[in-house]
Order: sequence, then structure tokens, then C-alpha cells
Amino acid sequence: MNILLLGSGGREHALAWKLTQSNKCNNLYVAPGNAGTSEIAKNLDISVEDFDAIDKAITDLSIDMLIVGPEAPLVLGVRDFLEPKYPNLAIVGPDKNGAQLEGSKDFTKQFLVRHNIPTAKSQTFTAENFNEGLAYLKGHPLPVVLKADGLAAGKGVIIAETQEQATEEFTKMIKENKFGEASSKVVIEQFLTGIELSAFILCDGKGYVTLPEAKDYKRIGEGDTGLNTGGMGAISPVPFAKTGFMEAVEEKVIKPTVEGLKKDGMNYKGFLFIGLMNMNGEPYVIEFNVRMGDPETEAVMTRIEDDLVDVFEKMHRQELEDVTLSISDEYATTVMLVSEGYPGSYEKGRTITNIESYENVEVFHAGTKKSGDEILTNGGRVIAVTGKGSTMEEALESANKAAEGISWEGKNYRRDIGFDLR
Repeated sequence: MNILLLGSGGREHALAWKLTQSNKCNNLYVAPGNAGTSEIAKNLDISVEDFDAIDKAITDLSIDMLIVGPEAPLVLGVRDFLEPKYPNLAIVGPDKNGAQLEGSKDFTKQFLVRHNIPTAKSQTFTAENFNEGLAYLKGHPLPVVLKADGLAAGKGVIIAETQEQATEEFTKMIKENKFGEASSKVVIEQFLTGIELSAFILCDGKGYVTLPEAKDYKRIGEGDTGLNTGGMGAISPVPFAKTGFMEAVEEKVIKPTVEGLKKDGMNYKGFLFIGLMNMNGEPYVIEFNVRMGDPETEAVMTRIEDDLVDVFEKMHRQELEDVTLSISDEYATTVMLVSEGYPGSYEKGRTITNIESYENVEVFHAGTKKSGDEILTNGGRVIAVTGKGSTMEEALESANKAAEGISWEGKNYRRDIGFDLR
């Protein structure tokens, strides 16, 4: 089987690493990929949003399966573009309609309310009812969450601690296009207190299969301080997500979500990332993403023992109802190594050394590129190291040894991943 994977981050390297373990994978192509994927697959110099070039690659390379890593091509409708031309192509990722679950916060809120899935109370406002939004904010308890409706590269969420901040940010979002078109519509949402985690399922339009849960760490600074990032680390399994809580997630969130997709006529085929808040043992949905998370994928994939290509084939044939994944009991902990200055401005092109085999560790490339025999930094998030062990502490010890060993000028990483779970 010839497989094409779209994307260039740590998520895609982890997926590629897992796909190449399958006997069914003859040739794996990654577009555009990174230095890590080039070692186990063939990179293609194609943008994930260049649908014509993707179309040509599918024909030229006799692609049997397409896996969409990031959200942007899904929101833009890559499945809708390709599916009519290639009815036998197994595409992992929903159509444009289903992708609105990530592409529009307001769409998601309406979906959650319509299908009685627990979530924070909210209202949505635009320039047309801007003054109503200001009045709503004045009467809203603090802190309050402001969310840009559209995709904003993970930066469209603001937690306002004061009325002044809330009013100022709401005005900037709608009147001054703080997040561009993404904030032409703003969701004002109740602030939920608790501890976050993420659940992941793979849907086929009829049934679903549940993947291992994970918890990620978004802030740049230790102790969860500083600016938000794309993710500085992740842990799976999540120690507090015991059987009772995950059963509640299954009954109160996952099952009504899958039934809601069917009721709404969404032939949803692909991953669904469910961002959750554990409030006193009860799950509330914070967000949906229509792809796997990053760096959660780098932890989750190391725990799945099944043939991933085989699972994707069953998704394509709508046979997931009969699938139960085999999951390792080991812990997987991911530590993200980032460029100096990230999530602000940073330099690219710095030479990375000591990328070698580390005991009980998988090294996944994110923002890297090759230049001759050298591997250079090529992004804010550069390398994800995933440690494995029988306990969280063992896994973290392995990951942190690798994080210390890999080197480039200005490398930064958090040494406290999992600090709130110990």
C-alpha cells in the first residue's frame, strides 16, 4: 500500500513512525515533512494546502491512503476536493462540514448544546451586535473566556481576569481584527475550573474506536506560567483519569458526540480530539479538534500496539465498531524542545547535535530540516522526546535525559512536565 501523509510537525513524524511499522505499508510519502520523516519516508515538497499538487501526487504515486495531519487542509475541504475523484482512496480526516467542529467555535457550541453534551455556558457576538456583547461582558462573572470563532494558530483564546481587560480584548478582537478574520465572531464563555485532559477517538461515520487519553502542557514557563504555546509536553495515561471518570467521558461525551454527528448528517471519517475539563469528577467539553493533537500524538502513538494501517483501512470500510485497540500499560511522556524566543520571534538554521538513540526514548522531529549532513532548527517547536517507563517518573526521567543530551544554541524546554500529577 502506498500512503501519503500531510504535515511537517512532531505529530506527523510520530504518525509516520507508527505507519512504517505496518507490513501493509509499502511506500510512505510525507508532504512536506521534516528531517526526521526523511529518514523513514520520502518527503515531497508540497504544501498541505496545495490541493492540485496533492491531487497530482496521488495519481503519480498510486496513493492508496491519505492521512491529513493538520487542521487547515481539512477546514479548507481537502476531502471534498479529492473524494469525488478517488472514491477508493482511504482518506483519514473529515470533510469541510465536519471540520467546522474545529474551524468554528460557535458551530461547536451549537453542536454541543443541541446534543446535550456538557460544556461551559456561552454566547456568540459579532460587529452587528457588538454593544450587546459589551453589555453581556459587564454582567459576566470573572474570569471570563473570549474565543475567536475561527482558526487562529492556537492563539485565539484569551482568559480575562478583569472587566477592563475583557472589554479591551473583546474590542480588539471584533473592531481591530486582533486575530484577523478568525475574530470577526467571538464566543464569550464561562470559565471552568478543574484540570484539563484530552480524549481521542477515530470515527468512521457509523462507529468509533477510543485511543489513549493524554494531558498536555501549553504554557512556555515552568509551573504553567508565561505565554501559551502549541504545546510543551504531554503525558499518557493521565493518572487522575481513572476508570470511573473515563466511563463518564464515554457515556456523557463520546457516545452523544458520535450520535450527534450521525443525527446531523455528518459522514465523519477521521480523528476527533476532545478537549476536556475534569470538574469535580464530571467531564465538560472545552473544544473539539478534527485531528490529533501535538505533542499528544508523540505520546499516544507509542502506546498503541495495533497495526495503524489496518485500523485506518477498517475506518475506510466503516468497520470500527468491531475494533478494540491494544494499549500498552506503560507510561509515555513527551518533552518538547523549542527555539530560544519561542513562542515569540526566534531564529532558524541552528545546528542540532546529539540526536542519537537514547534508552527508552523515541525522538520525533518537529521544526527541523536537513542541510547536507547537518540537521538544523526550522521552527519554534523543534524536537519532541518521548520517554517510556512502567511509571510516570521512570518515563519522565528517560525523556529528560534525552532532552538534556540533544543540543543546539538557545535550546529551551520545560523540566517540570507532569509536575501537577506527581
